Amino acid sequence: MAAHSAALARSDEIADRCRFSLDELTYTYPTEAGEDGQTPQERLEELTWAGAEQRYPDGLPDKVAAQLRHELTLIERMGYAPYFLTVDSIVRFARGQGILCQGRGSAANSAVCYVLGITSIDPVRQGLLFERFISTSRDEPPDIDVDFEHERREEVIQWVFNTYGHHRAALTATVNRYGARGAVREVGKALGVPEDVTGALASLVWGWSRDGVQEQHAKELNLNLDDRRLRLTLDLAQQLIETPRHLGQHPGGFVLTLGRLDELCPIAPASMENRQTLEWDKIDIEVLKFMKVDVLGLGMLGCMRRAFALLATHKGISHDLATIPAEDEATYAMIRRADTIGVFQIESRAQMAMLPRMAPKTFYDLVIEVAVVRPGPIQGGMVHPYLRRREGHRARHLPDRGAAAGARANARCPALPRASHAGRDRGRRLHPRRGRPAPPRHGHVQVHGGRLEVPGQADPGHDRQRLRPSLCRAHVQAARRLRLLRLPREPRRLVRAHRLRLVLDEVPPPGRILLRDPQASPWAFTRRRSSCAMPSSTACPCGRST
Repeated sequence: MAAHSAALARSDEIADRCRFSLDELTYTYPTEAGEDGQTPQERLEELTWAGAEQRYPDGLPDKVAAQLRHELTLIERMGYAPYFLTVDSIVRFARGQGILCQGRGSAANSAVCYVLGITSIDPVRQGLLFERFISTSRDEPPDIDVDFEHERREEVIQWVFNTYGHHRAALTATVNRYGARGAVREVGKALGVPEDVTGALASLVWGWSRDGVQEQHAKELNLNLDDRRLRLTLDLAQQLIETPRHLGQHPGGFVLTLGRLDELCPIAPASMENRQTLEWDKIDIEVLKFMKVDVLGLGMLGCMRRAFALLATHKGISHDLATIPAEDEATYAMIRRADTIGVFQIESRAQMAMLPRMAPKTFYDLVIEVAVVRPGPIQGGMVHPYLRRREGHRARHLPDRGAAAGARANARCPALPRASHAGRDRGRRLHPRRGRPAPPRHGHVQVHGGRLEVPGQADPGHDRQRLRPSLCRAHVQAARRLRLLRLPREPRRLVRAHRLRLVLDEVPPPGRILLRDPQASPWAFTRRRSSCAMPSSTACPCGRST
């Protein structure tokens, strides 16, 4: 070793220099500067006001002009003008080729997106909140999802690659992980367990279950648990749940850069010709503050384009997504009869069963109807109380004027627990929605616990009523169903909600449970066989006794 001391010293020197942190990556979005020397912000403002004249040929309303100025000021402050110009150029190319497209998601809350033609819903007329899309308090890059006709979406994707170059553009990856069912099938195949056995075991568990196949499932099938291969299959399958299986390709999430993209992250060729993908998924690029442009496909847009062509050919009527007559009474009469087979969003059996009860008469009625017919509101027991209040069979209960204002402005739909408008920053109160987990891995609701408030209690002088450490089972189940608090399902097990306190949003139960006070001491919740987890001498805050 003494003969190679110089080499060893040199090796140590090289090893000390091999230090890298993701913080060293400097991402720069394409500038999208105009050829005439205009800055991206100046060009965006010019396109915005020109688009406003086209959207409002009879004159720009003062309320819309004020909203546009507010949004442009915020976009300039955040430096997002190049991103809007990129999406605008993609949409202009698609429409130039006769490809129908439509922005969706939170971008529909932006008046700038509306006048640029990215979206087709007037957010000012619908009373939508721009801070749902962009907010200084969240400090998150904007995310504009644009749907294109799925038959011609590849034309748009190849235009992006050709415009920005394969060295500056790539699709993000998706990390596909083992679920409970897939894990037991894969492990059983490797260990030689018959496929009919692993298939029967997989059919007994929920696809998103984190517990996996348990011994009781094998007992239900009368399988021999003394068999070494079977027991090993159950053990290894449990360990394999949530383990990454392979990298997939995002349907259309592009990452664009000013310089070479391969200097920031690894790039791999995709299975489809003339495509390439990053080796990072959307969660990774969100952490690194990379901006993503979504070019997605939607079959219904192709159907609508053909419908527009039929109207033009046979009726001489020319329409696009933005000029379809609003609140057509004959259309709503058909919807109230549940005659909606083939109508996007309201064609399922569950939606058709709800339409006669909701009896929608306006577009916002349809928004509520689509929102409530979902697993969360249904399992949380929120649909029927809403319908009874809507039909006037049950009185509305709001604690005070602040709650009433918040309900009118932001909580007309019961599908999601919301914070009050009063005394709150318009961007901050939307944190919990954006932090709600996409099942089952990436929820961050707990970080907003100190900011959530019961509607009407934003006034510092208002006494906040807090629940005792124990809740009745109905409330515990409601919390689990809303995924705001994950509790194990085993009975009589002690559960500690670390650093969390619960505030009941509405009585009577099941109500909605919100997280509060992250600095509070841990509280213990005990699940008992009785109808409520409270001691026998007391009653649950919902009014139920043991």
